[in-house]
Amino acid sequence: MYNELDNLKQLIKGTSNIVFFGGAGVSTASGIPDFRGNGGLYTEPDEDADERPEEILTADYLYRKSARFFAYYRTHMVYPDAKPNDAHIALAKLEHQGKLSAVVTQNIDGLHQEAGSKKVIELHGSTKRNYCVRCGKEYTLAHVMESGDVPHCGQCGGMVRPDVTMYGESLPMEAFYEAEKVIAAADVLIVGGTSLTVYPAAALIREYRGDHLIIINQSPTPYDQYAEYVIRDSIEKVLRELTE
Repeated sequence: MYNELDNLKQLIKGTSNIVFFGGAGVSTASGIPDFRGNGGLYTEPDEDADERPEEILTADYLYRKSARFFAYYRTHMVYPDAKPNDAHIALAKLEHQGKLSAVVTQNIDGLHQEAGSKKVIELHGSTKRNYCVRCGKEYTLAHVMESGDVPHCGQCGGMVRPDVTMYGESLPMEAFYEAEKVIAAADVLIVGGTSLTVYPAAALIREYRGDHLIIINQSPTPYDQYAEYVIRDSIEKVLRELTE
């Protein structure tokens, strides 16, 4: 692995157009569980839930069973005390050095921005942003967390929902198109902490036209065979060592 890291360090030194594409594994070291790994949201049963997470985290469930949705959401999807880990910090450092041009993330925790990254494309939205479904007034995460069963708008009384893409909803197209553009233009594409099995986000990898695809993930992905380097290690450890 150390020879690979030395080679990657040299590669990073010679470019100013790296794009990072990441998933839930980027935030596990911050105490936020992933979805499909050991101990993940989809693998650990919830004693209080009769339905599977894939059923609860849908737009239909949000509007039909709002109180139950928000009870589950506050408990399982929001981690207000989580802090950026070494992976988030390393990526912000690369951007500050003029090496990284964008972070494309499937995560909704806002930790990239908290670490200092400026160019962050959020494919699935963010728990930090919330809005009234009736009048569009924007609200903070604190409003959602501190409200009663269902958060409501102080202006019109409408329900306040997270600006997060639920199952059954389309990805925000502006973010998706921007991600396509930056990935297609990248000299180096680093993919980390994602299984690359959730579509349409995973299909973005096909937009990459360069020769330097690096995959950092604990488990295999469908795109390993196309990568210049595949590193089976924790994303925070690898990125920390790459930027030391």
